[in-house]
Amino acid sequence: MALVQYTKPPLSFADQVINLEKKGLNFNDKPRAEIRLASISYYRLSGYWYPFRVRDERNNVTNQFEPGTNFDEVIFLYEWDRQLRSLVLDAIERVEIAVRTQFTYHIGHKYGAFGHTDAQNFHPKFNHQNWLSKLEDEARRSSDDFIRHYQSKYTGFPTVPIWMLTEVMSLGALSFGYKGLINDRSKGVEDKKAVAQHFNIHHKKLSDWLHTLTYVRNICAHHSRLWNRSLAIRPDKTGDTRWLAPITPRNDRIFYVLLMLRHLLRAVGNGDDWVQHVNQLLEQLAHSGKWRSAMGLPENWRGHPLWK
Repeated sequence: MALVQYTKPPLSFADQVINLEKKGLNFNDKPRAEIRLASISYYRLSGYWYPFRVRDERNNVTNQFEPGTNFDEVIFLYEWDRQLRSLVLDAIERVEIAVRTQFTYHIGHKYGAFGHTDAQNFHPKFNHQNWLSKLEDEARRSSDDFIRHYQSKYTGFPTVPIWMLTEVMSLGALSFGYKGLINDRSKGVEDKKAVAQHFNIHHKKLSDWLHTLTYVRNICAHHSRLWNRSLAIRPDKTGDTRWLAPITPRNDRIFYVLLMLRHLLRAVGNGDDWVQHVNQLLEQLAHSGKWRSAMGLPENWRGHPLWK
């Protein structure tokens, strides 16, 4: 297919409403719709009206909306997704802090305050220098009082003790650092296992999940659509039937991530309130098979053995 030059002109908010109306989208209050478009943007909302567009006989999505589609339905999905992102960020924060704590505790007690600076304490294939350099850059940029106090009193900055470093460490750096730990039973070094056992999970699965959660956190932090997204970084498949179809329909949708967070929060005794809030939110869409499919949500999700 030959490429063509983009020539579409920018549209005023009023013209955006007219354009959507020509495509079959209904409006109860056009002036209010203009205000919403002025505060959210046409293309951000387009991800939420996409499921309402008509498909042709070849299953290709057209520019026309399904009969009866209302702009308020689109706004509802947008606001619903915003609440979902907030809940997911809340859970990831709790998990991140718990993993940081276990990572710090194990490294500090086994290798000392500066054990993280010794490449010998990590897997030979781990890019330790790159990881450490990025973390020391974070320490330099930090304005936290405890970092500034350390810098003013002790030698060696930006090298700081592991229990200070992890407080300025991103989830991505934590995930990368955990993956770099040694786990070799034959040599009697099982650092990954020492951290993972706190979460009642195999160390390989924890590493995989942290990678996925880093990606999901970035989606949420950039306010991107989450509820019907096909995850580009998805967890590896497992032999445990509870994580496989038909009980868990697919591993590239948000419900799989919610199950991951449920397990991790349950392991640290910190998540029953979170589950109640998620249940209340899911109930608003779970009546629709279309929306359940968009989330990878089974019909009997409340009774899912990993969720209830």
